[in-house]
Amino acid sequence: MDYLMAEIPFASTDTGDEFGTTNTFEICFKKRRKRTTRSKTEDDDQTKKKKQDQPNYFISLPITNPKITRGIQAVQDIVVQKDHRLSQAMVRYGSLHVTLLVMHLSSEEEVGTAVGALLKSKDAVEELLQGKHLDLSFQGIDDFRNEVVFVKFAASDHIAALTEISETMQKIFQEKGILAGENRTFKPHLTFMKLSKSPGLRKQVRKIDPHLYENFKSHYFGDETLYRLDLCSMLKKKQPNGYYHCESSIMIGEKNGAEPDDAELVSLSKKLVENAVLKAVQQYLEETQNKNRQTDGSPVKTEEAANGNRNEKL
Repeated sequence: MDYLMAEIPFASTDTGDEFGTTNTFEICFKKRRKRTTRSKTEDDDQTKKKKQDQPNYFISLPITNPKITRGIQAVQDIVVQKDHRLSQAMVRYGSLHVTLLVMHLSSEEEVGTAVGALLKSKDAVEELLQGKHLDLSFQGIDDFRNEVVFVKFAASDHIAALTEISETMQKIFQEKGILAGENRTFKPHLTFMKLSKSPGLRKQVRKIDPHLYENFKSHYFGDETLYRLDLCSMLKKKQPNGYYHCESSIMIGEKNGAEPDDAELVSLSKKLVENAVLKAVQQYLEETQNKNRQTDGSPVKTEEAANGNRNEKL
């Protein structure tokens, strides 16, 4: 279980770090420790309930641009060369993603409800984009308390658009009865290194030294176009490529099958012209052959032979 929890994007040990916020439960727990009137049994029940309700699913924006993944791998390789222990902290390139929303789904029925909410989100997201592509730029590196290291979004209006998409999806999920978002401030980022990846790593490394990646502090990694959003499981077995188990996906901005793109229209036009020309040629040949046939159906003789016959009759 410790290994599985270390694999989830928001392991309980650094949930606040992932969002750059303080976990509400941690605050409440600290306050509870000061209360001497509450029994140990009650505290144990609360802790058990919290573990049961912690996020186990999330909405993922997968990173598929090879330029971004290669850049991150280069940073990871340099960090590991300087401190080999941090190889256990690295997020594999197949798992790279931006999280838009987290939630707890306690049954397959709730998973089905969440899938329905995701599918319903498609129209709402496309309405927000109004037919435009959302290109997200990644530049620079930052961290959460030197325990989670991530690639930042370049300053642009697109961050506001992504935030609006996240908030819109959160409302749709909540309307379906799915508690999503956990009332945390949305701070989009691309995590590629975190101490919680390995349960025993924190005993060896308490903080990740920023000097290990200082040469990439303002490095431009590339752009990722929002074209797909996935409902992923944090605990189910990952796919062979390293990406999370995906329950369902929606494609953003895909063309309707009844509306072919420009290339398809050009190809279709060529085929129509070719078919029309071929049909016209065939029709001409048929008409010519009919004119050259005698009434009995035998072919009409050539002009030279016809003239010869006339001479014989004369």
